[in-house]
Amino acid sequence: MIRQCLLPLALPLLMAGSAGAYAQNASGAVQPPQDVPYPGTIRLEVDATNLSQRIFKIRETIPATPGELTLLYPMWIPGGHTPRGALDKVAGITFKANGQKLEWKRDPLNVAAFHITVPAGASEIVAEFDFLTPTTGAQGRVVMTPNMLNLQFISTALYPAGHYMHQIMVDPRVTYPAGWTAFTALSEQGRTGNTVNYEDVPFDILVDSPVYAGRYTRQIDLTPNGSQRPVHLGVVADAPKYLEAKPDQIAIHKTMVEQAFKLFGAQHFDHYQFLFSLSDQMGGNGLEHQRSSENGTGTDYFTGWKDKVGFSDLLAHEFTHSWNGKYRRPADLWVPNLNVPMQDSLLWVYEGQTQYWGNVLAARSGMRPLPASIDALALVAATYAENRPGLSWRNVQDTTNDPIIASRAPLAYRNYQMSEDYYSAGQMIWLEADALIRSKTGGKKSLDDFAHAFFGVNDGEWKVQNTYTFDDVVATLNAVYPYDWKTFLRDRLDGRVGLTGGIEASGWRLVFKDSPNPYAKGSASPRWGGADFVYSLGLSIGKDGVISDVRWDSPAFNAGIGSGTTVVAVNGQAYAQDVLEEAVKAAKGTTTAIELLVKEFDRYRTIRIDYHGGLRYPYLERIEGKPDYLTPILTARK
Repeated sequence: MIRQCLLPLALPLLMAGSAGAYAQNASGAVQPPQDVPYPGTIRLEVDATNLSQRIFKIRETIPATPGELTLLYPMWIPGGHTPRGALDKVAGITFKANGQKLEWKRDPLNVAAFHITVPAGASEIVAEFDFLTPTTGAQGRVVMTPNMLNLQFISTALYPAGHYMHQIMVDPRVTYPAGWTAFTALSEQGRTGNTVNYEDVPFDILVDSPVYAGRYTRQIDLTPNGSQRPVHLGVVADAPKYLEAKPDQIAIHKTMVEQAFKLFGAQHFDHYQFLFSLSDQMGGNGLEHQRSSENGTGTDYFTGWKDKVGFSDLLAHEFTHSWNGKYRRPADLWVPNLNVPMQDSLLWVYEGQTQYWGNVLAARSGMRPLPASIDALALVAATYAENRPGLSWRNVQDTTNDPIIASRAPLAYRNYQMSEDYYSAGQMIWLEADALIRSKTGGKKSLDDFAHAFFGVNDGEWKVQNTYTFDDVVATLNAVYPYDWKTFLRDRLDGRVGLTGGIEASGWRLVFKDSPNPYAKGSASPRWGGADFVYSLGLSIGKDGVISDVRWDSPAFNAGIGSGTTVVAVNGQAYAQDVLEEAVKAAKGTTTAIELLVKEFDRYRTIRIDYHGGLRYPYLERIEGKPDYLTPILTARK
């Protein structure tokens, strides 16, 4: 097949000059990828039936010719933006040719590369290994339970070096537990017992087509009326009762798909399969793919739905990625194979604008009602108005490096260290851009026009990645409304301008009141049972009294409190959320400090917090006499 990809200029330098990626060793070099076909088709067989020990068994039959062969294990995970391939979970690797076991050597500087010598007379080698999935959350995300599994081919396949991954054909086959149903974007070619033979696909499409399978399942049709490309929601659950979605709930999800089609104007898939787990056993997640997405939440997504709070934006966010991030992809994130380093400089578009559209589509579809959507935006606005002191030393652009720096590890002072802020900070930047366009054009144009022009091209094309650069983004914005968009974006990304200007530009203002807004109150997790004193004392605290985060330079921080500290008592009374709330209220307008007894390891001490501003929680309110652009942004398109 013909592939069209724009090769970033920096890529040849990476392939030619990266000693770490392409080092010499005794077995030879790791060949840089070339855009040439790999001869033959790899047969990949995955046994997914060992649920009790949670092990995938893999067998690959790889066409080969005598001589040196290097096989790679994928390390740079699309959507993860970081080299976090699950190589540590691979065990028991063996290679055979003509029935004889072969010696192999791992590349010492590229530990995901395996060097093998194919003996004379051999036309193929057989690779076998076990993929040992986490048995507890402490080992990573749990992907196998007694009732469901999440098979990611990117974790269960080796592939030959020296070729672009779209030039490597694979014949995948999976054996599932008896009686289970599997959902994937791949098409079936046949079945033998519990083994499904999927269509032969290039390696890049294979690794972009994961599987959710389970004992208790339901396939829900979300295809908008008149659409030629089916969209389905494949649900796996811990028990049948969690599959009971009401007709109006399904209608809301169908409307979300319809609103996405209206927003972008084109679809870059032949069909789309949401993969959705409702489980308290399998780990939750959200990961985008071209023709599918992996989505995992708790069991009560449908059964515990609150109409005033609505659903999360998870499905809307991951669906948006089919356009932004998968079909249209930043040029420096496109790579010829999954062992060439990616660059994350445009994640504020890839993830930031997706965060924006995910929230907008949730509102437009009714997944999140309009009042709840405005309340949710207030929480984001408050974060960048008061709860990111790290912006004093680090800008949003630099946080695009965070997937590589931190790999989403827990942070002691997230508000000061900052993390992947390109998501929500990007959302705020794109809100301001939308409001600006609407204001300057009297509401005749909006960021919707950018989305339609930028992502809604080449309807039906999906076997191609259409890359973009910063200049492409600026050029399309200028085509919608001529403006100095380069300066607009760079000022906000590089920290020269604040990030909350879109709120007032939309006709609203951020205010604080003495109780949480209805969305924050309704969406609070009963399991966590924590309390939010971020905008008053400057801390978040769990129901067990353990402080999860302390805002840098806040009253709590300046009193000497650190994250991980346990609050034992408040003004001499045993800690409870309402006890601390009453103490904050009582101290308002006085000179009396709030006294906390805290425990740090085996040490107790008393801390006095000199704070008298009362409880503070974020809201948005209308600015009288100023045009309201936020309501139209969040209102369904006709």
